[in-house]
Amino acid sequence: MNTLPYAAAVLCLSACMSGPEVSSAAAAPAACDAPVYHQFDFWIGEWAVYDPAGNLAGTNSIQPEESGCLLVERWTNTAGGTGQSYNFYDPGIGKWRQIWVNAAGVIDYAGGLTETGAMYLEGEIRNRGAASAPFTGEWTANADGSVTQHFRQQDPETGEWSDWFVGRYVRKSVE
Repeated sequence: MNTLPYAAAVLCLSACMSGPEVSSAAAAPAACDAPVYHQFDFWIGEWAVYDPAGNLAGTNSIQPEESGCLLVERWTNTAGGTGQSYNFYDPGIGKWRQIWVNAAGVIDYAGGLTETGAMYLEGEIRNRGAASAPFTGEWTANADGSVTQHFRQQDPETGEWSDWFVGRYVRKSVE
C-alpha cells in the first residue's frame, strides 16, 4: 500500500494550519458603533402601551443585544397575547428591518428614518389562515419621552388603508 499521497496530504494540511496565530480580539466581529445602528435607540426601554382612548393595551420591552446590532422586542397585551420582533439595520439593503412573529402571523418590513426623525417601515403582514396585505409601521419619539407607534394595513380587496394599531409608549417608572 502506498502511503505517500496520504502523508503528503497530512503534511500540507499541517503546514496550512500552522500559520501565525490569530488573536480572538481580531477574529471578533466589530460592534455596530456607526450612527446608523443607533437610529432606533429611542425605542429601547421598558414600556406601558396605551391605546388612543388611554386604556392600557399592554407592555413592551425593547432591549439591545448582539453588541448593539439588534433590538429585541417582547410584547404582552392585556389579554395575555404575546409577540416578538427582531429589529436591525441591514447593511446589505441599507435599511432597517423588523421581523415580527406571533401566533397570528408574521410582519416583515423595511425602511428608515423620515425627515422628521420617525422610524418608518413598509412591507407585508402575513396572517395565518388569511390573505397577506401591505403593511406600514411608524414610530415617533415625542418631546415628553413617550413614543407613538402607528400601524396601518391595506385592504387587499379595496386598496383602502386603515389603522391597524395606534399606541402611545410611556416609560415604566423604575422602582
